[in-house]
Amino acid sequence: MNLPARKMLAALALGVFALPAARAALFEDDDARKAILELRQRVQAMEQAGARQAELNAAAAKTNAQLLDQIEVLKRSLFELNGQLESLRGEIAKLRGTDEQLARDLADVQRHQKDITQGVDDRIRKLEPIKTSVDGREFMADPEEKRQFDEALAILRNGDFDKAASSFGTFLRRYPGSGYADSARFWLGNALYGKREYKEAIAAFRGLVNNAPDHPRAPEALLAVANCQIEAKDNKGARATIGELIKTYPKSEAAQAGRERLAALK
Repeated sequence: MNLPARKMLAALALGVFALPAARAALFEDDDARKAILELRQRVQAMEQAGARQAELNAAAAKTNAQLLDQIEVLKRSLFELNGQLESLRGEIAKLRGTDEQLARDLADVQRHQKDITQGVDDRIRKLEPIKTSVDGREFMADPEEKRQFDEALAILRNGDFDKAASSFGTFLRRYPGSGYADSARFWLGNALYGKREYKEAIAAFRGLVNNAPDHPRAPEALLAVANCQIEAKDNKGARATIGELIKTYPKSEAAQAGRERLAALK
């Protein structure tokens, strides 16, 4: 085999032996490219994932900021509501206190009104005529009228003739048409008799007899006139008065006493 042939054969041999190595290198380049591509894809995916995570983190941060703002707003609202609640509690306490005070004031007003009503009723009762009786006669009299008559009579019974005469005189001037008037004249005469003011006493007794000859004390009044006349040394007048007593009221106890007195005068 000539040299060219041998060179050709050597080249072919080299080619034959070099083909697997080239193919291996080619395969290695493809794998590298695939690996690079995969790596790039992974990097891109990671970058995209990072970008998405960054977006999510930004969104989350924004959301957190919004939530924090909302929380702050809620805190302020809650604080304001607490303040309003405390204010309302204070107002309620004041209202309760006011209600209690109003209740006390109302109770005081009601008590005061009741006292006023009671006072008015008492005054009305004091002014309203009441049914009463004296010396067997019934009539209507004002409470004050009755009080003054009873007071004057009590003074006389205590033996204070001056004050009794003044009280009965005042009573007759104040209540001239009273149902007590005739009895007041009788007791006025007795008070004046106790003062030894016989002329004035006779006038009082005569006032009873002349004004009410049918009065239960009229016979006693005539006998009292005779006694005043006797004390005044007017026996003639006393006899005439006793005669009048016996003639006018013959069955009275005063007439019987007058007869005994008349016998003594003779």
